[in-house]
Amino acid sequence: MAALGSAAPVQAAAPAPAPAPVPASHPAPPAGPSVAVALGDSFISGEGGRWLGNTDRYDKGRNGTDRAWTGTAYDPGRVYGATAAVGGCHRSDVAEILTAPLPVAERINLACSGAETQHVLSAARGGLSLNGEAPQTDRLAQIARTKKVTLVALSVGGNDVGFGTIIGDCAYDWAFSRLCWKKQAAEVDRKLPAVRAKVSAVVDDVRATMAAAGYGDGDYRLVLQSYPSPLPGGEEFRLREGDPNRLRRDGCPFNDRDASWARYTLVPRLSAMIRDVAASRGADFLDLKDTMAGHEVCALGTTQVGATGPDARQHEWFRFLDYANTQGTLEESMHPNAFGQRALGACLGLVAAARPGRYGCVADYLGDGSPTAMRIRPADRAAGR
Repeated sequence: MAALGSAAPVQAAAPAPAPAPVPASHPAPPAGPSVAVALGDSFISGEGGRWLGNTDRYDKGRNGTDRAWTGTAYDPGRVYGATAAVGGCHRSDVAEILTAPLPVAERINLACSGAETQHVLSAARGGLSLNGEAPQTDRLAQIARTKKVTLVALSVGGNDVGFGTIIGDCAYDWAFSRLCWKKQAAEVDRKLPAVRAKVSAVVDDVRATMAAAGYGDGDYRLVLQSYPSPLPGGEEFRLREGDPNRLRRDGCPFNDRDASWARYTLVPRLSAMIRDVAASRGADFLDLKDTMAGHEVCALGTTQVGATGPDARQHEWFRFLDYANTQGTLEESMHPNAFGQRALGACLGLVAAARPGRYGCVADYLGDGSPTAMRIRPADRAAGR
């Protein structure tokens, strides 16, 4: 302060501080109608959706089970559209993303039969194309930038473990009265840690892709789902173990011990691995291991479809092993059929309507026995059946 009565030197006024730069606004999800997207493999693409139960009739509409029957010919495109070719993605019209009761304006199925984690992972992270299509997460990125994605459902990892190969090898061993489970269990033990890392990488990639498009984790639901068992335990088969009709008619050529290992060990281990990935990545988890209980291929209490036609309450919800391609294609074997696809859709709808968390989905035995009569419960409880 200047002394009293003295002249203070004249100083230029200090310039006002420049306003702090306004941070660039964080990008936000696009406005507009909401969209649900499916990513992954055959269990979510809709493989097997051509069929309404199984039958040993091989002509015409096959007792009403073959939805590809036009009345004069078989046209798989009626079910799988442009993806119907052998080896194609087989995105069926009853895939769970299409049948689930979801509050969205649009559903987009990017999943493809035969996909492994490398086909879902973006190209920038080493992902590969499949059937001439870009990696699924790259396609998700395009959708997320132009549409408001509110749900992503993901099923992946089964092909990396070699689930289809396991089924095929066990069927082969049945023909020679050999057990396969010990050999396959050792292979699963060897592969599972690497598969967990691959599934985790896919989830991280999906999260990063959505973030790059302006989404926070709370702007959409990411539902990571496990796999339903196509086989019952060995004690629950319709036919005795040595009956040749397990192959010739029922399409389930498996030893009781191998089936029990698959039902009570392999499928639960896959589910536990996927559950742990979901928990570590903050994703929702949909446990499907018990969803088809009582309606697996050859399960006691179910029958093949007869002349009166399909009835979901008494027939199988999985496609049997069509080992000779005598009806459809071998690749449809051991996948949820149209009944099973609707059950999966019902489960996804229930989880989407519930609070974020981990859930198991099972049949609601207080319901009418239809595939849409499902219920969810906390996954830890579901694990104990």
